Amino acid sequence: MTVYRGFDQQELDREYSPSTRAADFDAELAAYAAESRRALRELPGHRELRYGPEEPELLDFFPAARTGAPLHVFVHGGFWQELGKEDSAFPALDLVPQGTAFAAVGYGLAPRWTVERIVEQTTSAVRWLVDHAAELGADPERIVLSGSSAGAHLAATALLDGRLRGRIRGAVLLSGVYDLEPVALSYVNQPLGLDPARAAALSPLRAGAAALAALPPVVLALGEHETDEFGRQQAEFARALREAGVPVHELLVGGRNHFDLVFDLGRTETVLGAAVEALWRS
Repeated sequence: MTVYRGFDQQELDREYSPSTRAADFDAELAAYAAESRRALRELPGHRELRYGPEEPELLDFFPAARTGAPLHVFVHGGFWQELGKEDSAFPALDLVPQGTAFAAVGYGLAPRWTVERIVEQTTSAVRWLVDHAAELGADPERIVLSGSSAGAHLAATALLDGRLRGRIRGAVLLSGVYDLEPVALSYVNQPLGLDPARAAALSPLRAGAAALAALPPVVLALGEHETDEFGRQQAEFARALREAGVPVHELLVGGRNHFDLVFDLGRTETVLGAAVEALWRS
């Protein structure tokens, strides 16, 4: 039986299982954790900075060596139910030595926390960092917000918050989910509990041109080894952003998959890293 866009249930579930296109999914997640531990061990910084009163509302901040540096804020993925900021510090290993401050955002996970509350937490974290950038030694005029997978959804949703309008220099959204309708019809929804109305309300793709027009320049990147649905999600969001007048740089990165693409964020010799660096000059 067709569930969504010609997919039956098994096919739709496979489309939202990006690990099926990764050669060694477990090794890549292990690398997130190992490299993040190294960043936490080797780089100076402020651990467990509290941006809100709830238990998971914490972030880790890694300053650059000089004050007034640009700030890169990263929101992890995990389908709103896995991973954490402790697995998300590894881009600092590349960015901080280049003179860019880095922050890894923590938030609550489903099923304890609803997607709505996770969105609120992420948005609050970004606002807190914007408000406190100068006292942390970063340049509040040069903040880039990035996210991977569900983190790309959360970053995109945060950018729709009117209080952040004009305060983010650019966004880098990797392998994102921008329409939650198919998510709500897939196995991913079991801990999320989304119904059609909530899925629609939480979808940046459905925010409308007027809301999307407030977004800063956006880099949208996808690995070569992704499912068709992740490719469609990116293509449709890119089209909606362009129709709203937002500058979009769309990338399909050869040799990368849903999980290892994020390792290129701070590597300026890669096509993604070069696009990220260009946002500081935009």
